[in-house]
Amino acid sequence: MSTSRRNVLAAGAGWASLAQAHGPGAMSADVAELTRRSAEGNAALMRGDVMRYNDLITLAPDFTLMSPFGGAPSHGSEYTPERIAAMGRFFRHGDLRQEVVRTWASPDMIVLGVIERALHVEVGGLPAQDWALRVTLVYRRHGSHWHLVHRHADPLAAGISLEHAAALGRGEHAPAALLQ
Repeated sequence: MSTSRRNVLAAGAGWASLAQAHGPGAMSADVAELTRRSAEGNAALMRGDVMRYNDLITLAPDFTLMSPFGGAPSHGSEYTPERIAAMGRFFRHGDLRQEVVRTWASPDMIVLGVIERALHVEVGGLPAQDWALRVTLVYRRHGSHWHLVHRHADPLAAGISLEHAAALGRGEHAPAALLQ
């Protein structure tokens, strides 16, 4: 077995033992609270209520965002008051339903794998429409609080063809024939 595969397996076993060491359900209250805050915070953001989002979700100083629109990841230091206000103008009049796919927990880290279904939301000036995003949220404990350290979202909840994925992976737009 390769060293990198062995390291991955060992890391996975470590997570499992951490979660088990605290007994089944020991983290369930924190997971439930973060799941609720995530859903409520992102629903507020879809309405353009960035203040409520900030009340519910604390970004860690080393936060990273891998946006559903692609491009380079952004970092916590880039989230100035002006950029946060612009986020509130980017999303308008929507609602959100969050479907939990899977959660993982250790004493100091919680990961939520969810599908966010934004309903009738205006995004970046586009007409209102429904959006579905596959999202991974990573929270890290900081004292008695949980901070969001990573968010990765993509718009592939409905799935795409291998050819379309390959075109995107090459940095190309999908050929028109794939979009029909």
